[in-house]
Amino acid sequence: MPSPSKNKDLRLAVLVAALVAAGGLLPLAYHYGREHRPAAPATQVAGGPATPAPAPEAEAAPPAPPGAEVVPPEEAETDRGPAAASPAGPTLSFGRAAGLHLKPDPLHLSSSAAFVMDQDTGQVLAQKNETVVLPMASLTKLMTTLLVLEAKQPMDEVLTITEDDVDTERHSRSRLRVGTQLTREEALRLALMSSENRAAHALGRSYPGGLPKLVEAMNARARALGMANTTYVDPTGLSNRNQSTAQDLARLVAEAAKNPVMREFSTTPTHLASLSGRTLQYRNSNRLVRNQNGGWDIELQKTGYIVEAGRCLTMLAKVGGHNLIMVMLDADSNGTRLADAQRLRKWVVARNGWQDQPVMARAAPEPARERVAAKDKAEKAVSLAAVKARKGEKASAGKDGKRTQVASAKKRRAGAKTAVAKADAGDRKTAVAKKDDRKARVAKKDDGQKAGRVSRTFAARADHKG
Repeated sequence: MPSPSKNKDLRLAVLVAALVAAGGLLPLAYHYGREHRPAAPATQVAGGPATPAPAPEAEAAPPAPPGAEVVPPEEAETDRGPAAASPAGPTLSFGRAAGLHLKPDPLHLSSSAAFVMDQDTGQVLAQKNETVVLPMASLTKLMTTLLVLEAKQPMDEVLTITEDDVDTERHSRSRLRVGTQLTREEALRLALMSSENRAAHALGRSYPGGLPKLVEAMNARARALGMANTTYVDPTGLSNRNQSTAQDLARLVAEAAKNPVMREFSTTPTHLASLSGRTLQYRNSNRLVRNQNGGWDIELQKTGYIVEAGRCLTMLAKVGGHNLIMVMLDADSNGTRLADAQRLRKWVVARNGWQDQPVMARAAPEPARERVAAKDKAEKAVSLAAVKARKGEKASAGKDGKRTQVASAKKRRAGAKTAVAKADAGDRKTAVAKKDDRKARVAKKDDGQKAGRVSRTFAARADHKG
């Protein structure tokens, strides 16, 4: 008689055989694997061999202080899988629905589109579906924050989160409750480093002219940068109508990298924010930034995710002494988009024979705002000196002009006096001449009268004698 243990093994074997026959073992194993997935699994890329996932994170900041709320890095990116889409929305990205990820490429990338360019030379180093228009999700925030910074609004101005900033399309999560107050600087940092949607929307609302003017300016700037296939409809990227290409987004990264504040804020690993009586610890949405021992020297970055866009990533990173702009659109997970970045890096280095020395620890950058403030102060000092010099020149010129005017006036007065003197002298001479002439006439008249009297006297005497 079979033992109870043998009967149990027999029943289990029968059950397994039945499941295999019914095709039910595969989904069971899949769900089991998801529930018991190790911390750092191998990443299987479509069409290629398994690639080890990035090394475990080495957080740059100490643990959050007591009482602080730790915000997961994916929270503001609607990181809920299919549930992040609107109820009637798609559950598959546009790129994967079109089969773009299946296009053959030498690296077997998971991303549906990719583009790598040397920023300094403009040389294209890798590309895949780089001109295909796809939703860009939170990569939209690069343009939003760039224009907000260029508007030069006060960084210390306090913004208030309102009901208008709440995402009613995808119901994405946010720790910025309605009524939360934060400075424009804080909103910019959170929008860039942790892809905070309500912060980005508040920045758009407070832009000169409001959201309509911001969206109009975003599209105008895209055209000015040569981003011919790019369209913006909101400042957050939550709408799948925010669309671009990998090639266009490389142009945007190159422009955004010129701004020191964007470089600093987008690459902040962690940030402790005190908002309306609460302390929140935010973490960068890019694991390559958070992992300070990962060997990446990233100057600027932005991640993005909505269901229709898949996992997106843009970076400016120094690799092998070259500044590389990297864009990946529509990867199927966080792990595969990072694996794609690693593959692209290694492939470009090997193909070009570069000596790539991974950076093991990134030095803390000088705060961009302090650099900008110092630069502004120096420029103002130079401008002030120039203004003073111009004023001195004008004052000197004014004094010289006044001296010239006084001299001219004196000369004119002297001339006038001379003229008057000459006129007076002439008048006196004329008067004297007239007087002398009058005297001469009078004297002549008198002489005539005397001569007449003498003649009459002699004539009378002659008559008397005769």
